[in-house]
Amino acid sequence: MQEDKKLSMPLNPLELMFERLIQVTTTDGRVFIGVLRGLDQALNALLSDCIERVYSKEAGVETAKLGLYLIRGENIAILGEIDEDTEANLDFPEIKACLLYTSDAADDLLCVDLGGRRIIKKK
Repeated sequence: MQEDKKLSMPLNPLELMFERLIQVTTTDGRVFIGVLRGLDQALNALLSDCIERVYSKEAGVETAKLGLYLIRGENIAILGEIDEDTEANLDFPEIKACLLYTSDAADDLLCVDLGGRRIIKKK
C-alpha cells in the first residue's frame, strides 16, 4: 500500500499545479496570472487565459489580457497557486503599490519597495 502512494506522486511537485490558476512573479517584478498548462525541464511555464497585473502608485492595479503566454524559466522568481476565493474578494482597482526595487525604478521614482521590507524616499 505504501509503495502505491509513492508511485502515484509526480516526480516534479509543480505538476500538482497543472490546470490550476497560478501567479508568476518574474525577476524584473512583473506579475502574471493564468492557468498552468505546461512546464519543461528548464521550468519554462505555459499559461493560458493569462493576464498581466500592472501595479501603480497612483492608478491602482490595471490588467492586460495576454491569452496564451510563455514565460522563460530563467525569468521566474516566484510561482504559486492562487486562492480563487481570496482573489475574488480583492478590489484590485483600489490597490496601490510602489514598484519592486530595480535600478530603473530607483532612478525614476521618489520611492521604491525593497521586496515589501521598507520604502526608501529619495531626497
